[in-house]
Amino acid sequence: MIYYDEPLYRPPSEANSVIIQATLGCSFNKCTFCTMYETKQYKQRPLDEVFADIDQMAYYDSHATKLFLADGDALNLPTDTLVKILEYAYEKFPKLRRVSIYASAFNLHDKSLEELTLLRQKGLSLVYYGIESGSYEVLKKIQKPISSKKMIDSLNKAKEAGMKTSVTVILGVGGKEYSDLHIEETAKLINSVEVNYLSTLQLMLQEHTYEKFKKNFGGEFEILNDKEILKEQKKFLTHLNPTNKVIFRSNHASNILPLSGTLPKNRELLLKNIDYVLKNYFN
Repeated sequence: MIYYDEPLYRPPSEANSVIIQATLGCSFNKCTFCTMYETKQYKQRPLDEVFADIDQMAYYDSHATKLFLADGDALNLPTDTLVKILEYAYEKFPKLRRVSIYASAFNLHDKSLEELTLLRQKGLSLVYYGIESGSYEVLKKIQKPISSKKMIDSLNKAKEAGMKTSVTVILGVGGKEYSDLHIEETAKLINSVEVNYLSTLQLMLQEHTYEKFKKNFGGEFEILNDKEILKEQKKFLTHLNPTNKVIFRSNHASNILPLSGTLPKNRELLLKNIDYVLKNYFN
């Protein structure tokens, strides 16, 4: 079996996928809420090493149907390099039907429609994308300065290319002061695009990063407690009005309350679940 350069992360839905590290670390790696790749120096792995890993995994699991390209934002690779990896993967895994990838807000924006269309034609079908917040004010404070317009343009571009998108939002990332702004602007962004999957995570800060995180909020940052997180989740779902069917999940290990459903169909049921917990466990 191959030996991964750890730490290694993958989305929950990729639990049964073949995982190939096309890159190591994160090319941006400045977001103050994230410590996933703080111990790694970003680099693009040589193609011969990537191909060797594919060969080994194909030897052990030739019937694999799903493959995930790691690390944090493998979409940062040059398009021609990604094409070579996709072609090789589909050659070695004859039953492969889905290849997915993490994409940063920046490198998805930088890829042209023509590049994304080519990658889709070569079998890249699903992009995982961290929105975190739709508020530019909040995004600046967490050192992820990208406008909602650029995110909307990027997600629409991926859709036009024929790719599915799975986006994540971080509850509590604006603290108490920016909670309303965070939720209102994030819901507005989601309502402006057609994503396929939507997940909410709950802000979790490690002790050694808290001071740096707080500093960008002017030295003051009040973390939302579990009750306040649930109220924020409720407000978010109330404001959501997607124009297409969206599969919603809030079942990450960070979440105080696991939720799942389809929006907008199950919104009222999701809200009732939140109200029940607020009433019976947070008096």
